[in-house]
Amino acid sequence: MKVYELNMDGLVGPTHNYAGLAPGNIASLNYASVASNPQAAALQGLKKMRLLHSMGLKQGLFPPHQRPNLELLHQLGFQGKPTEQLYQAYNKAPELLSACYSASSMWAANAATVTPSIDTLDRKVHFTAANLISNLHRHQEADFSKKLLECIFLNPDYFKHHPILPRSTITGDEGAANHNRICQKYNQPGIHLFVYGKKALAKNPLNSIPVKYPARQTREASEAIVRQHQLPYNKVVFACQNPLAIDQGVFHNDVISVANESVFLVHEQAFHQQNTVLKELSEKSSFPLTIIQLSQKELSVADAVESYLFNSQIISLPQSDSMMLIAPFECQNNSRVNECIERILSDASNPINSVHFLDLKQSMQNGGGPACLRLRVPLNEKELDAMHQGVLINEELLKTLEKWILKHYRTHLTANDLADPLFLEECFCALDELTQILKLGSIYPFQLEKTC
Repeated sequence: MKVYELNMDGLVGPTHNYAGLAPGNIASLNYASVASNPQAAALQGLKKMRLLHSMGLKQGLFPPHQRPNLELLHQLGFQGKPTEQLYQAYNKAPELLSACYSASSMWAANAATVTPSIDTLDRKVHFTAANLISNLHRHQEADFSKKLLECIFLNPDYFKHHPILPRSTITGDEGAANHNRICQKYNQPGIHLFVYGKKALAKNPLNSIPVKYPARQTREASEAIVRQHQLPYNKVVFACQNPLAIDQGVFHNDVISVANESVFLVHEQAFHQQNTVLKELSEKSSFPLTIIQLSQKELSVADAVESYLFNSQIISLPQSDSMMLIAPFECQNNSRVNECIERILSDASNPINSVHFLDLKQSMQNGGGPACLRLRVPLNEKELDAMHQGVLINEELLKTLEKWILKHYRTHLTANDLADPLFLEECFCALDELTQILKLGSIYPFQLEKTC
């Protein structure tokens, strides 16, 4: 049976703004308080979806979460009607208001960890929504991400949804941004690489730990997901992030390495004891593993973080044995990064032989590249048919979404706009219409209280 790697991209929401809410995410911090363009951000993301769909890949989307999150405002002690809550937060704690308006759910790679049925003992596709406890603006995504996943992948004959891991610093989970599946082909069993920043319960922690930025993913969380998803340990590799890389802005593993089928593109400073990690990957793989390792001399960690080269998508082209790199324009504009890409493409020992550069400036300035925007969900034909079809991309849906974005999204958004009661109405009207387009029913909290 055919197996597809379905790319589920996060649809950028109408509250896309720059607030610098994520310590360790250098781009996010650098562009804090700059005016954003939500309309451009959403259209750029849609263009990426159209590209992959046009190439014959399976492409879907996750709708944005409800923002502002009125429940979070209530939890933070702001009382009264929604407009009163917004006014109080804007005047007393604008940073908290920015968190309640955050559109960070667009980075679907953090939504969950997914394992395909071919690898799990019960032969079901397993999902664990990430708790994202490291940041306030992201932790609020966990429950709704789980609800979305259960709504889209509903059939219990094919899909298994697990509880969110305990919301503690011991089990901090950042989703698939720290998980890679390596296999010969999508329809064959794979090896699972789980990357963590710290072992929270270690009696003797590493001598060298991040000192500037936090390590977000814990080994305890990764091990719990392995147990939840019924993965055999002889098909799992755990790797600790290089703390020196974390302190240079590698807040997630997908900023420093990326895999597709049997190809693993990685920087030499990605992991602690990297040679041991790569050796274990090779030993546990029952197929030839192609490791493309870029040295610090070829490409500095700083250039990798600035360009998001490793946050590119590597895709397998249908009807071909070749692969393509889907990279942000920032990679093309950085001469050192572009030289590395040219060397990769010219090397006949790996199947990557083409590159497509995308304009994702709005997302990049907030700290997310092509790979951040998508959650990979390997599905066979029956599983694909069993999921909710309304979120699968086709040309008709793309055209409808373009019109919807142009109708509802602003082209200029700053922190001062977040207290505008008209903006709240705009956002809720847009989301209400979106659920009808995607045939998802009333999934947002505001829809249960009143219609737009």
